[in-house]
Amino acid sequence: MCGIVGYIGHREATSVVLKGLKRLEYRGYDSAGVAVIDHTLTIHKKQGKVADLESILGGKDLTSKVGMGHTRWATHGEPNDANAHPHYSQSGKLAIIHNGIIENYGVLKKDLISKGYEFRSETDSEVFIYFIEDIFKNNNVSLEEAVRMALNKVVGAYAIVIMSADDPNTLIAARKGSPLVVGLGKDEFFLASDATPIIEFTNEVVYLNDYEIAIIRDNELTIKDTKNTTMTPYIQTLEMELESIEKAGFDHFMLKEIYEQPKSIHDCMRGRLNAQDGWLKLGGIREYSNRLIHADRIIILACGTSWHAGLVAEYVFEEFCRIPVEVEYASEFRYRNPVIKEGDVVIAISQSGETADTIAAIELAKSKGAIVFGVCNVVGSTISRISHEGAYTHAGPEIGVASTKAFTAQLTVLNMIAIRVAHRKGTISESKYRELLVELEQIPAKVERVLKQNEKIEEIAAVYKDARNFLYLGRGYNFPVALEGALKLKEISYIHAEGYPAAEMKHGPIALIDKDMPVVFIATKDSSYDKIVSNVQEVKARHGKVISIVTEGDDLLPTMSEYTIEVPATHEAFMPMVSVIPLQLLSYHIAVMRGCNVDQPRNLAKSVTVE
Repeated sequence: MCGIVGYIGHREATSVVLKGLKRLEYRGYDSAGVAVIDHTLTIHKKQGKVADLESILGGKDLTSKVGMGHTRWATHGEPNDANAHPHYSQSGKLAIIHNGIIENYGVLKKDLISKGYEFRSETDSEVFIYFIEDIFKNNNVSLEEAVRMALNKVVGAYAIVIMSADDPNTLIAARKGSPLVVGLGKDEFFLASDATPIIEFTNEVVYLNDYEIAIIRDNELTIKDTKNTTMTPYIQTLEMELESIEKAGFDHFMLKEIYEQPKSIHDCMRGRLNAQDGWLKLGGIREYSNRLIHADRIIILACGTSWHAGLVAEYVFEEFCRIPVEVEYASEFRYRNPVIKEGDVVIAISQSGETADTIAAIELAKSKGAIVFGVCNVVGSTISRISHEGAYTHAGPEIGVASTKAFTAQLTVLNMIAIRVAHRKGTISESKYRELLVELEQIPAKVERVLKQNEKIEEIAAVYKDARNFLYLGRGYNFPVALEGALKLKEISYIHAEGYPAAEMKHGPIALIDKDMPVVFIATKDSSYDKIVSNVQEVKARHGKVISIVTEGDDLLPTMSEYTIEVPATHEAFMPMVSVIPLQLLSYHIAVMRGCNVDQPRNLAKSVTVE
């Protein structure tokens, strides 16, 4: 949550920061602000989006070579001008931008109030900068040392950048639990929550680790830890292209990313799978591969859409590998004293690789002796660094808040891992192994065929855009797809929707069925087909409106449905990558027709980096 941008160098800082904030706005858009230093430290901030901030900056002289900005997803304090970042210290000589939550801010604030400090906002972030200034004033130390002392006393998560009016050639940044990257240019430096604001200017970055402090002063970067030990920065080269974070002619990032799925799925397999020659290899899983093959059980940790991908993976690993699997919400896992044995294998799934709950769950699992495999999209992210091994999805940046290509990319990687393990264990035959490789390699082309039905899906959306509720039903591998379809509709159109296993409809949800209830069945021809046909009949008997996702050539369900959307036949383990596409498009078109902001739905942010 929240987007951070900082700059120091030879360019006009305000324009760099504002452009960066626009690229990070998917991380939060409750309010935005900038701070610059010319002769004085000046802050401008505004409730709303970055465009609202720009509207109040017109005509102001913001000439500066150093600046920072923030786009907020509110935690402490409602979205308004006062709670927007950056925040001044009480003297007005320091400013901070902050992503994260300071858990002991109440205690710190009470102590500062007792010393006579008066606060302008409701935020924990303002308390943070007041606390730093208090240490700075009363301990005869440098600002760098004051920051280090403060970080050793605060409890919680943070990514911060600090500016000082008395030291205008310096930026100080630090992180714990929230991502922060330093971009290295020629005689210039960039700071950001992720690499998207940086790639226009440089492809060399340093990802800060937890408890690290970056001091950029007089054209030099120094990294220390909170014990004041100087660290050697590890410089990485970004492979991201600027074009990948532009809309490329699409009306929304979400629609662009839906249409990118044939390519993103192919990119996941590129260099890893060759069906013709019969090989599958995963370079990121080597040293610990035997632990995965001989695992007594697998625990999958994830949140949101990634959790749905994990549910599909449970079916895949149990069917192909014959390993019992438990799928856990990472947000609940660490709080229920889970039973973890040494030798257990954990697979952690996260698009950003920065999901706070998943990171905390990984740390707990590792402390108990589990081996952790990470599946994430962002190279250099925290999960990629703290996992023992893993695999990148290589899906490219996903800017739309509602995940689409992340889901299918994760399923691609998880399927490849499962097939590889099953082949090496001998739980599938050589002929089955070859068959699965051929089927998986054909998925991008099959997704392409589904996308050609976009206009038909848009017509269906027009019929149901004013519905107040939706029900999504599926069985087997398609049950998690029902959950994912319902989530997509909820988060971008604000229509209440629920996903259920179709057989569970009789245990409660059937009471909701009437003539005004659209029911989406993921009813492709698989081992559960006859059963789900019976479920469709039960809905029709109660006058529900049926939208069916069916396999091409199905001549039964179209006679029982108001609308059908055909998808190509494939192995049922891979069907979720195909059957989810119509649900993504349906949600998208309904949301657009309802006037919703599909890329920035209310109350949501792309990367959940706070608990």
